[in-house]
Amino acid sequence: MKSIVKLVLVCVACVALPGVVQANDWLLKNQNDPKQWVMPTGNYSAHRYSRLNQINRGNVGRLKMAWNFSTGVLRGHEGGPLVIGSTLYIHTPIPNKVFALDLDNDARIIWEYNPVKGGVYPSGDTMDRVISVMCCDNVNRGVAYAEGQGAGDGTIFLHAADTTLIALDAKTGREKWKVTNMDPGTGNRGVSASTGTGVPFVVKDKVGIGCSGAEFGVRCNWTMYNMKDGSRAWRAYSMGPDDDMLVDPRRTTHMLKPIGRDSSLDSWKGDQWETGGGSIWGWYAWDPKADLIYYGTGNPSTWNPVVRPGDNRWSMTIMARNPDTGVAKWFYQMTPFDEWDYDGVNEMILADIKVKGKKRRALVHFDRNGFAYTMDRITGELLVAEKYDPVVNWATHVDMKTGRPQVVDRYSTAHQGEDVNTTGICPAALGTKDQQPAAYSPKSNIFYVPTNHVCMDYEPFRVDYVAGNAYVGATLSMYPAPGGTNLGNFIAWDAGEGKILWSIPEPFSVWSGALATAGDVVFYGTLEGYAKAIDAKSGKNLYTFKTASGIIGNFHTWMHEGKQYVSVLSGVGGWAGIGLAAGLTEDTAGLGAVGAYKALHNYTKLGGVLNVWSL
Repeated sequence: MKSIVKLVLVCVACVALPGVVQANDWLLKNQNDPKQWVMPTGNYSAHRYSRLNQINRGNVGRLKMAWNFSTGVLRGHEGGPLVIGSTLYIHTPIPNKVFALDLDNDARIIWEYNPVKGGVYPSGDTMDRVISVMCCDNVNRGVAYAEGQGAGDGTIFLHAADTTLIALDAKTGREKWKVTNMDPGTGNRGVSASTGTGVPFVVKDKVGIGCSGAEFGVRCNWTMYNMKDGSRAWRAYSMGPDDDMLVDPRRTTHMLKPIGRDSSLDSWKGDQWETGGGSIWGWYAWDPKADLIYYGTGNPSTWNPVVRPGDNRWSMTIMARNPDTGVAKWFYQMTPFDEWDYDGVNEMILADIKVKGKKRRALVHFDRNGFAYTMDRITGELLVAEKYDPVVNWATHVDMKTGRPQVVDRYSTAHQGEDVNTTGICPAALGTKDQQPAAYSPKSNIFYVPTNHVCMDYEPFRVDYVAGNAYVGATLSMYPAPGGTNLGNFIAWDAGEGKILWSIPEPFSVWSGALATAGDVVFYGTLEGYAKAIDAKSGKNLYTFKTASGIIGNFHTWMHEGKQYVSVLSGVGGWAGIGLAAGLTEDTAGLGAVGAYKALHNYTKLGGVLNVWSL
């Protein structure tokens, strides 16, 4: 533990430097300015809520298209824009272009940045090689902004697909610095098959990113960089030795108890932790008062659970860490010994709510495994764990004393065995909800959740690890849940009681991020391309507009020159839309998703457009 103690002392010394830690007071202040949208999640609590009410339940039906902007790139468009003052910043899938648009001048392009030059990313990887190891479409979830770091007044941060973190001057698009997060190695595909799809996360004087690549046996991590020059501040791996994970065996807790020495190593067979996965590519939160950042880790490698007995800690885990030192305060593992690829990367929403009648400083997380968790975000105490789709069947419930899901043998791919096709598992691997972020309205005290309603068959098989090659080891088929044909629902959730308030069925998965507003309107989009506005209290549909391509982007809102605007990217893709995006046709292709969504091609085609509405 000497290295951790040394790290803490060094970082405490850094904190003492005047003007360093509070360098991003601007973000803390302006996250509450409804005229702007200064971070991808809306605020540090990841509410995706706006206090704007010019557009409201009484007039939202009169929305009209104000303008749109083509990115010039096809494939899946996840994430969405930032609005800083009168400038809108928008990004694309691979090659990960960034545009700055002038809202004072008909959305004129101020600057355009492309990290790929001559077909090569900054890391030295070719764009073709990066595409070859992307798991589930060529997506990117957006850029982040920081004020007053380094040269210039502001910085835009891009996490490119080759894992390079790039700092751009917000006014000119000029590169300030860049650093490759994961070494691409050498050879046909490289020693490391890690990729970057997650949005950067700015906290104080640092910017953090995770990594993808569990499907290639990459041992992933969360890394914080100093914003001024791109130097590494700290790195915490998802699994491995205590020093690698930045944990204190006596003080880092799980279910309120110390995790103990070698908590991760003891949960893997031999050295399997070295290719353990635990990707981090979702959405993140920070509680400034508790001074903790929160994120989730993904599935263990390989998808064949038979060959990796044990809890595989700390994959599938909610982590709470100090942003200055990286040292973990608490963990909670949602799916020990994951047998279904239920990544735990979905957003962490921080809300002060009543939980079973008592006010709590809560963290709410809608996991891929079909359970919605409400936790005390300070202590890591588990408060609520309930299914947010009634069809979830792989576990009966979560034991509130141990925190463990009670697995049903009938749907256990390990219990059924290798080379056995386990059928009827709900949800499918893409989860009751994938990364598409939910919204929370402090006005209604309701969480609005885009969901999938999909089940699967899952057959694990033996696969050997080869650096740079796919390391999956399972064949999947997906299809609608029993009792209907709808592949998605949009639900309202009471996180204090753990129950669905109402649910709207959709023919295809709801793969867009939700937006709630003080105008008592909630926005979401569908894979066919419908942008919808509904009543925040009842779920009644108030407005529908068919965009040019399926929507997997996240809704945003801002005000410019006295007028409120609402926007979303359309451009079908992502895991659910990978068949259409990549031209795949076999039912088991796209890691099993193609069969469930093969009818999608009858409703939409590829695109890449920012759609903007106003009254």
